[in-house]
Amino acid sequence: MARSGAVLLVFLLFAALAAGAPATDSSLCISCHRAQAGEQPHTSMARALSRVGESEILRSNPKLTFREGDYSYQIANDGAAITYTVTDGNETLRVPLQWSFGLGTAGQTYVYQRRGQWYETRLSYYQAIRGLDLTPGHKPALPRSLEDAAGRFLDASETPRCFGCHATNAVVEGRLSLAGITPGVQCERCHGPAAKHVEAMKTGDLKAAAMPKLGKLPAEDLSNFCGQCHRTWAEVAMNGPHDINNVRFQPYGLTNSRCYDPADPRIRCVACHDPHREVVKSAAAYDPKCLACHGGSDANSPAKAKPCPSANKNCVTCHMPKYELPGAHKLFTHHQIRIAKPGEPYPN
Repeated sequence: MARSGAVLLVFLLFAALAAGAPATDSSLCISCHRAQAGEQPHTSMARALSRVGESEILRSNPKLTFREGDYSYQIANDGAAITYTVTDGNETLRVPLQWSFGLGTAGQTYVYQRRGQWYETRLSYYQAIRGLDLTPGHKPALPRSLEDAAGRFLDASETPRCFGCHATNAVVEGRLSLAGITPGVQCERCHGPAAKHVEAMKTGDLKAAAMPKLGKLPAEDLSNFCGQCHRTWAEVAMNGPHDINNVRFQPYGLTNSRCYDPADPRIRCVACHDPHREVVKSAAAYDPKCLACHGGSDANSPAKAKPCPSANKNCVTCHMPKYELPGAHKLFTHHQIRIAKPGEPYPN
């Protein structure tokens, strides 16, 4: 596909996703796309959002507590509701939690409504410590009021992005709409509305049934597509952060790699990660991906893709080192592929 055609495809798909067309039950996809739709619902992405009553973490931990300065926190599950309480000993704020963001493999953050506005809890659950700690992005300085201690206000521009990246059909015409929301990143969140596709397949109208082929997108267009939620290079370059906090934004790091080629399919997100399956944790599993360019025997490899003189096993452990994001209680793989040297500054 010509580059201009790929850009147009991405634009049209973004428009379809933003339009918030009625969702089709993703179980319908499995009849034709068994390999993808059979496993995808079990991934962390597919379970990136849930109602708090469905949170396994909050079911397993019916009472979580935390103390910060004069403020005491509690998240309590009494079976009927899950309540978030913050008190300084004189005043108390108590609200029901509504949504859980994140499966909890690393952490889980909660949101609540107060006076018709959405707020993100100041505290999140972290699996590594099996307890509560500050939510990423919240300032460590002690809060100046009970409301500040409880959480951070999410404005009308932030809520669509939060829900839109953790759910399907959550945004209609750029605004948050919970009426037709499907929790988690399901088929239609990436592939667009499928109702017409399903109907056309029933009648055999293959032309009308065609869906955008994301697997055909060049590396840069796919990075921009995934960057809707994982942040694009341009967004981080212009707005930051320009420190270790950008380690979570994979397209930014990948684009900064010396070997990045916007047209080479071997450097695309999906060359290493199948979005229909859970992320592979084994470092060795990525060796064939690295050797596709750096194996030394591929006549089509660019000259800069030299074979590694040191090893050909567990490449990512050296060339894509992990960093602990302060306060996140988790190591994140930095996606800027490079010759990483011990003790070097973080390449921001």
